[in-house]
Amino acid sequence: MFYHLLYPLHEFFFGFNVFKYISFRAVGASITALILSFLIGPIIIRTLQTRQIGEIIRKNGPESHQKKQGTPTMGGIIVLISIILPTLLWAKLDDRYIIIILSSTLFMGFVGFIDDYMKVIKKYPKGLVAKYKLFGQLITGLAVTFSLYYFPESVSIRTSTSVPFIADSMINMGYFYIPFVTIVIIGSSNAVNLTDGLDGLATGLVAISTLVFGAIAYASGRYDFSDYLNIVYLPGTGELFVFCLAMVGACIGFLWFNIHPAMIFLGDTGSLALGTALGTLAALLKKELLLVIIGGVFVIESISVIVQVLYYKYTRQKTGQGKKLFKMAPIHHHFELTGWHENQVVGRFWIVGILLALLSLTTFKIQ
Repeated sequence: MFYHLLYPLHEFFFGFNVFKYISFRAVGASITALILSFLIGPIIIRTLQTRQIGEIIRKNGPESHQKKQGTPTMGGIIVLISIILPTLLWAKLDDRYIIIILSSTLFMGFVGFIDDYMKVIKKYPKGLVAKYKLFGQLITGLAVTFSLYYFPESVSIRTSTSVPFIADSMINMGYFYIPFVTIVIIGSSNAVNLTDGLDGLATGLVAISTLVFGAIAYASGRYDFSDYLNIVYLPGTGELFVFCLAMVGACIGFLWFNIHPAMIFLGDTGSLALGTALGTLAALLKKELLLVIIGGVFVIESISVIVQVLYYKYTRQKTGQGKKLFKMAPIHHHFELTGWHENQVVGRFWIVGILLALLSLTTFKIQ
């Protein structure tokens, strides 16, 4: 909005030229998101406490988590407002990438809100039926994919994805591109949702991953940077840098209330929206495969659940009694039950996330 309202005024005063620069607007969006989350956070927390909208802790979860019963949830509302509003203020609103990323994030935030509403207010133990949640993710994934397929920025790379470690390498997937990107978005949404089990864990990891995507968006949107780094040039993606920094600012602001002991939880309102945003960013930037490295911790968390279920079923079929490979899945609970304090698990997982983020960035210079 500021770009459209204030940049035209540079003809009368040169100072308004700053609104032309993506870097200036991105920093503005990040600071706005951070301040906004600080301002609305206490208001939303008090409102949720007053209405007794608190988290219901599973009985089969770690014993140490039972004391978190009743902690306000639906904190994703804080994050979503702190992402959407700053992006609307600082980004170019006619940019197709901004429209896609905002639409997908907001829609899955709405699906997550319904899920939280049914769990904590209507008292349905499982919240929104899984198939309906999956349907919402499927609709989002297909909407993003079709927008990229039928209205591509460049027809030549419409159905292609970048290959890490190989300079200017793209794989053309043809019609398989549609299910591929849809699966990436669904998988990313679910992975962040699974990781959101400890105070600050998912929020911090999302901030780390989004910062990497922000750097990629900025570089991909500039011909000189993309040429130097040997990555595909994607005109217009620079505006995603504004969204990414708004998302980083919103996550950091939310961590003020979400670190241990958490005053509020993300809930599905936040985790499904943030996971979808990561998957959509990967699709828009043609970095779907690199997402496996950037969001490596999310991948590990998801794999731990899959392996746990498959191993249990396999041993039950072979011996008649199922066995667990991990003490509990997702794997962050396994480390808790081995004696790590919650802060240790979160801090160490963040460190792994940072290392993977740095690794993903080095792929551009070793290719």
